[in-house]
Amino acid sequence: MSGPQSPDRFNEDKASFTVTGSQPDIDMGVEAIRTTLKTLPIRPGVYRMHDARGDILYVGKARALKNRVANYTQVDRLPRRLQRMVAQTRSMTIVTTNSEAEALLLEAQLIKRYRPPYNVLLRDDKSFPFILLREDHAFPRVQKHRGARKYKGCYYGPFASAGSVTRTINALQKLFLLRSCTDSFFANRSRPCLLYQIKRCSAPCVDRIDADGYAELVNDAQDFLGGKSTAVQKKLGVAMEQAAESLDFEQAAVIRDRLKALTFIQGSQAINAEGLGDADIFALAAKGGAMCIQAFFIRGGQNWGHRSFFPVHTADVAEDEVLESFMAQFYEEVPPPRLILADRQPAECELMALALSERAGGKVRIEVPQRGDRTRLIKQAQRNAVEALDRRLAETTSQGKILDELVEAFGLEGVPDRIEIYDNSHIQGAHALGAMVVAGPEGFRKNAYRKFNMKNPETSNDDFAMMREMFERRFGRAQKEDPDRDSGEWPDLVLIDGGKGQLSAARTMLEEMGIEDVCMIGVAKGPHHGRDGREIFHMLDGREINFPVNHPVLFYLQRLRDEAHRFAIGAHRAKRSKAITVSSLDEVPGIGPARKKALLMHFGTARAVRDAALDDLARVPGVSKAVAQQVYDYFHG
Repeated sequence: MSGPQSPDRFNEDKASFTVTGSQPDIDMGVEAIRTTLKTLPIRPGVYRMHDARGDILYVGKARALKNRVANYTQVDRLPRRLQRMVAQTRSMTIVTTNSEAEALLLEAQLIKRYRPPYNVLLRDDKSFPFILLREDHAFPRVQKHRGARKYKGCYYGPFASAGSVTRTINALQKLFLLRSCTDSFFANRSRPCLLYQIKRCSAPCVDRIDADGYAELVNDAQDFLGGKSTAVQKKLGVAMEQAAESLDFEQAAVIRDRLKALTFIQGSQAINAEGLGDADIFALAAKGGAMCIQAFFIRGGQNWGHRSFFPVHTADVAEDEVLESFMAQFYEEVPPPRLILADRQPAECELMALALSERAGGKVRIEVPQRGDRTRLIKQAQRNAVEALDRRLAETTSQGKILDELVEAFGLEGVPDRIEIYDNSHIQGAHALGAMVVAGPEGFRKNAYRKFNMKNPETSNDDFAMMREMFERRFGRAQKEDPDRDSGEWPDLVLIDGGKGQLSAARTMLEEMGIEDVCMIGVAKGPHHGRDGREIFHMLDGREINFPVNHPVLFYLQRLRDEAHRFAIGAHRAKRSKAITVSSLDEVPGIGPARKKALLMHFGTARAVRDAALDDLARVPGVSKAVAQQVYDYFHG
């Protein structure tokens, strides 16, 4: 059997037919499915339902494709949710696999990629953070890592949040004095940095510790992260006694402080998972049509944090099926541990365990504890799940009331599903950019945020012109890619950080493109420049609306405006910082990063390189006479 990551393990066959008709019609949907049935084999695989536009409605897996897909033709036996899906179906794509376990893995991969509207979705914009101990350097660095594993080293995780990683890295620095600096910073040190002074680094950059001594610290850190904290504690205790007996009281004090740090970490665990090894704990809570899955991450018997997940599209879906879909999508990104504890069995539990074992390269067990210490862990996860769901429902109820008041205050047609907020940032025209933030009833949609680098230099110092350029690009593209507004990417409400001028500039640009039905509001500071918490909201019809200082709609709109401002300022600072590293040497032909660095290290600044004599240029290590001549000719030619 081909491996789970083998590129040639699937055979995909796009249906060569499409039943025409764009309006939902259950008879047409059944006809499309029956036509597909004629060619389906009785073997494992994954199927995709497409609507008339070709968009994916649903991704499903099957032990026997023909038998599973045939169920969709028995419309009376389907829940209402799937009846609506069949009514929209116009074609199908079929992928055959070698086993049902492979089908389960592929299904999760496709759901994560396409996010179909009829699948249970794990909505989580950020990848999980890990701790990485690099192995591509004589003195390995400890650092936070997200994304693809492109560096050689040991990865520890997942952690529930960036804060959990930061706390653990701080502990590693206190305990094992490992460096966290970049390789370039390490290479250019001539004396220890502040971290050495506060006893968080052993300063290998200036030979305060040799390679063997540092390697021992790395091994201790790996033991600690691998769950052998007791052995590390014992080793430190012996070392402290030996230092004291040798009358090296300074070293004994250093080791004592490390022992205190270790004891503090062991005592600050939110849950006691000693002896559990590597495990994930899941508990599900359901209430008011919503579901929450609470996850605890245990690695080496240590609690590496917990996170609440709120899967969507769960209406009319059984809880065990939601848990199965959640696990499949969750472990699409995160390596499965050897043990998974849950408060209930996911649907097709044995198949899920087999699929995760394939992904992990070893046996993975899914257990529902019935007695002992593990039931205590499950109960704690259940309690956290219920509390998180209650908070979510309370926030949703409060948010719903605020949105209803927003509709009434501004006379909107309905509760906006997509709100776009625009702001721009520059310093006297330099590094100008615009920013778009997106929010919905569920909160900010950070994966939809956009930056607009101003392409026309004449607009860079003109806020009104910047707003026009931003709207021209944003809505010009929307008109081209989605003229019928079917994708849900068109805004129901647009907020502009600015007064009448910015609002007028945006309206003029949209009118030139023939767009006259987008509701826009300008948010301007009040008479005291916002110091009293009052803003003026400018409407397209000329009205100005004010809210009392403590009004919830005012707080909500200020939060939206502040998020746009934060995003714009952050993007501007990043652009400005990047520009600082740009040098006139970048334009010299034949000068790459290595020679640029050599010249700057020798002369100090690009200006000094430009003013240098030819003989001085030729003396720079790594710069030949020919290259020196090129540099000299470029600046003096």
